[in-house]
Amino acid sequence: MSKLIFEKSRKGRVCANIPLLSKEELKPVSDFMPESYLREENPVLPEVSELELIRHFSELARKNFSIDSAFYPLGSCTMKYNPKINELISRNEKFTNLHPKAPENQSQGAMEIMFILGEYLKEISGFKAITLQPAAGAHGELTGILMIKKYFEKRGDKKRNKVLVPDTAHGTNPATAGMCGFKVVELKSNNKGQVDIESLKSNLDDTVAAIMLTNPNTLGIFEEDILKISSLVHNAGGLQYYDGANLNAIMGIARPGDMGFDVCHLNLHKTFSTPHGGGGPGAGVVCCNEKLEPFLPLPILRKDNKGKYFWDYDRKDSIGKVKAYYGNFGMFVRALAYIWANGKEGLKQVSHDAVLNANYLKNKLKEYFDLPYDIDCMHEFVLSGKRQKKQGVSTLSLAKRLLDFGVHAPTIYFPLVVPEAIMIEPTETESKEQLDNFVEIMKQITQEISTKPEFVNGAPYNTPVRRVNETQAARNLSLCWSSSCN
Repeated sequence: MSKLIFEKSRKGRVCANIPLLSKEELKPVSDFMPESYLREENPVLPEVSELELIRHFSELARKNFSIDSAFYPLGSCTMKYNPKINELISRNEKFTNLHPKAPENQSQGAMEIMFILGEYLKEISGFKAITLQPAAGAHGELTGILMIKKYFEKRGDKKRNKVLVPDTAHGTNPATAGMCGFKVVELKSNNKGQVDIESLKSNLDDTVAAIMLTNPNTLGIFEEDILKISSLVHNAGGLQYYDGANLNAIMGIARPGDMGFDVCHLNLHKTFSTPHGGGGPGAGVVCCNEKLEPFLPLPILRKDNKGKYFWDYDRKDSIGKVKAYYGNFGMFVRALAYIWANGKEGLKQVSHDAVLNANYLKNKLKEYFDLPYDIDCMHEFVLSGKRQKKQGVSTLSLAKRLLDFGVHAPTIYFPLVVPEAIMIEPTETESKEQLDNFVEIMKQITQEISTKPEFVNGAPYNTPVRRVNETQAARNLSLCWSSSCN
């Protein structure tokens, strides 16, 4: 073990008084743990005072980046402020102390929360049925595509082995379809950044099971032909899957169910402001129409005519469970608190403000970058750094330089249809002042690229860890901190 880990350690210092137990006192442990697993000697740990310990972990915390500390224009993944009242509510001990195996008569309050949330999400999405089980968006995709697969198996239509995916789709879409055993067929975009109808028509036949779309799409553009797309797919006998990652642009304004989709997932950790990232937990609930309702994961939460909630396991066509128990319950509490706090008109305003902020930034920045699709965007937009690339600075270096200004880098090099792509999503929670500051930072970086490109290519300079060789870092992971990292 590296001595650097113990550089703050001084012999004899303690941060807690923990009594040492003898082997006799540890005897009860050996009843369920083999004696060979018990320590013969004390573990070797750093010896520090409580104050030194607190300062050490506080310093590490300050090196982390979060939405609470600075601007996060990520794009592709909505990263907006998580209201702290939601956190306080979700940590109520009556929620946190409830065991997932508690009987139904002791879980009615928690079940009511899940039921009410489900009713709201069905209304928001325009569907008739829901499961809260999936733990993330990709998990929701897997659930939805498995339901589509089971639907065609039930009908005996085994030749439908293809899923259509636009060239602007999230990477999880083709991955999910492939994992479920489908052949993935790419659809081309037209000059508006939308699904090319002729490309769609040429790929529609009786082997197509589904099309996977998000609307607005990953370029931040609303698919204006969505009803025509829906009609074409359904007339060919296929189904439509809605990737709900971009619902933050249309919540309260338009509904996937009304666009002709058959099933969708909703990212509670994007649109409904539950925590996002850091390994989870997330929530990628799945909604569907009557056609696919029989195939939802079991159990389904229901309410009887006496107002009691119960879990319905009598579902012979279900794809089965996709997660232990019933989903990430803490995320449901947070999402319901968010919905109640905003109300119907508030949720609609969220979408209006997200779209307004994105269009404001797009129009402020398009003078300094190439804009492949110069039309009104929804919640996000995609610039191209081709102009800067010609000056010797890649989009990657531009993103690294942003870190020096305390701004998280946006999504880059995605979607693949835009060279040197820079995808920006400000969300509805950022102020005009913050957006103006971001514009000024981007302008300064473009000026630096023109005058001293080598300086930008060396960024970042102000971060805890300087520029790394990303290929080497991925192949030779170093998971232990040491002072040599600086």
